[in-house]
Amino acid sequence: MSFVSELRRRNVFRVAAAYLVVGWLLTEVLTTILPTLGAPEWAARAVILIFAFGFIPAVILSWFYEITPEGIQRDHEVDPDDPGTRRVARSIEKATIATAVILIVFIGLFSARYTADDSAELDTSIVDTSVAVLPFVNMSDDTDNEYFSDGLTETLLHMLAQIPDLKVAARTSSFAFKGQNKSIQEIARSLEVAHVLEGSVQRAGDRVRVTAQLIRASDGFHIWSEVYDRTLDDIFGIQDEIAAKVGSALSASLLGDDVETQLAGVTTYDADAYDLYLQARKARAKYSYGGLQEAEDLLKGALLIDPDFTDAKIELATSYIHQWETGLMDQRQALAEIIAMADQALDQRPDDPVAKALSIYAKAVSLASQGDEDALSDLVNELETIVARAPSELEPRLLLVRAYKNVKRLEDALPVLEGALSLDPFNPALHYELGTALMELERTDEARASLERSLELEPSQPNAYTNLGVLSLQEGDGVGYVSHFLKAVAVDPRDHELPAILAMFLYQLGIVEVADEFRERVLALGPTSTVAYQLDVMRTRAVGDREASIEAARRAVSDDIEDRRFAFGGAIQYLIRTAVEDGRIDEEFAWLEEQHPGIFDIDAAQVRAKFRNVQGVAFDGWIQTETRDEVMRRLDVMLASAESMGVDPMTDPNTRIAVLVLQGNVDEAIEIALDEVFTRPVALRLNWRDTFLQPQYAEVVADERVQDAMRRWEQDEQALRGSVESYFADMHASR
Repeated sequence: MSFVSELRRRNVFRVAAAYLVVGWLLTEVLTTILPTLGAPEWAARAVILIFAFGFIPAVILSWFYEITPEGIQRDHEVDPDDPGTRRVARSIEKATIATAVILIVFIGLFSARYTADDSAELDTSIVDTSVAVLPFVNMSDDTDNEYFSDGLTETLLHMLAQIPDLKVAARTSSFAFKGQNKSIQEIARSLEVAHVLEGSVQRAGDRVRVTAQLIRASDGFHIWSEVYDRTLDDIFGIQDEIAAKVGSALSASLLGDDVETQLAGVTTYDADAYDLYLQARKARAKYSYGGLQEAEDLLKGALLIDPDFTDAKIELATSYIHQWETGLMDQRQALAEIIAMADQALDQRPDDPVAKALSIYAKAVSLASQGDEDALSDLVNELETIVARAPSELEPRLLLVRAYKNVKRLEDALPVLEGALSLDPFNPALHYELGTALMELERTDEARASLERSLELEPSQPNAYTNLGVLSLQEGDGVGYVSHFLKAVAVDPRDHELPAILAMFLYQLGIVEVADEFRERVLALGPTSTVAYQLDVMRTRAVGDREASIEAARRAVSDDIEDRRFAFGGAIQYLIRTAVEDGRIDEEFAWLEEQHPGIFDIDAAQVRAKFRNVQGVAFDGWIQTETRDEVMRRLDVMLASAESMGVDPMTDPNTRIAVLVLQGNVDEAIEIALDEVFTRPVALRLNWRDTFLQPQYAEVVADERVQDAMRRWEQDEQALRGSVESYFADMHASR
């Protein structure tokens, strides 16, 4: 008898098969039931291991033992031809099959029950009249046309959002699934919608083919689908038609019979203007220096074609907000442009929440800069009302956050941002704004997490990198600071201020050769910018050329052709301090007044914001030229002016030290210096010598504890310089 025949005779095959079938089915049953009974995770794993380890012993036992009508007997004691033994073998087979059938039915019924329960729970939690508009797929031969398909998606999304009682997933969250291999059900579950609108766009010359289909997520049923072959001039009719049909398909009774009328007037009806508008939105979304400039040019082009293009005006006003924050525009210029564009948009769409928010924000900030003490508080109240009425609009929320920052109510900004993120969790701008707010609240770990999440969603944000760099610097990590700024430069190569910041940092450390490399980049991008002038000052100081430094500072002040973030305040401060050292402060004040009449008129009814900042650095000179009472009077005027604009200069320890010294409270000034200045990393105070080596701080510096602290900073600065030098040396060696 062959070995295989012997295995068959001894029921080894039958036992093995029965063990595997029953074991597998019992494992399935138990691993399904145990979690519902609250059993720990290890219980299911234990069941699987027991069955796995029991297989070999079961097979071995089936070789040596037989099941007979008389019970279990050793194999050599059993007659293989006995009919009873054969009946038992057949019974094993039948029992195996029956057990398998029973368990399969049980698993099916059990799973169906709980699946049904889960589905019922999902259906009750999701609004039936809800939809996500997924990015339409660009099917054109030219991949550069993707902005067009994305723009069509955004427009449809915006149009559907205007329909009452229709919940539409936010744009950024819908677009987060672009290019991902996710099922309709997965996407709908993530966005908490009952329906999904998807489609494709194929553009060739002046013709376009748009396919669209509305899908019910619960079962994948296609509620509606359509193919449009049109000329590009008819793209707006396509948008209107798709939006109206989707709305009607979702709930005709709920949305009414006049859906198309509700959607009218959303955008321009000029194809060329619309094309430029879409390109501009894509450019602005980068939040980069170059992207914002490109967006402005494109939007102005769109408005030349269609001067009544309302959405382009709102988008341009929004772009000016970001240009102002980025340093591309001076505050006064930006505010004027925002007001002009937003008010024109309101003339055409009086109830538009974004245009209204932009207009009141710019007007309030302008009034505050002119001394209106109530302007910023009123602004907060008005923006809160707009956000409450239009909670799904992003820009009013962001403006409200900025308003909270202006009035030092950062804690109030957090729920606004967190509420927005609950509606639009994949929005990088919201994560960025939350990160910056948390930074100012000194919640460092949370800030870093928010900024990193923002970059995960949109890696082309230079400001997110620079803020992460600042967080590194706050921890004394100069290498981390540099590496993050280099990433910002890489994603925004047209911004001349980013390499300027790096060059300034390096000049302050005395790493002149590397700083010169970044300065050359600044000169290539913005040769007449104020930062270029400021770098001249810092470079000549770094190499110890005092005369050249004074000359460079005077050029920065006299040429003053730009009025950006790094304005001429630093140059003026340097001129005043060197004039004090040289005993020619009266001469310097006269020259500065000649260059900019009224620059030091502390009592002027309206003081330019830039001049007010400059007046803050003039105290080093006034202490030498004015009586103590006059200096204190000017200080009171400055503090009152700052308070009226929602700014508290006394939060800065250097300001408090200066005020206390003026008041004669030297001991208190020393304690603040020790507790709040010298406890911070020296990386944040690389210009500390400029402050503490001024004559008025002599009594503070004379304190032994302050001298010890200054020596520690000297050592820390040397270590910082060494680590940054090594970083660049390694970088150059690897090229």
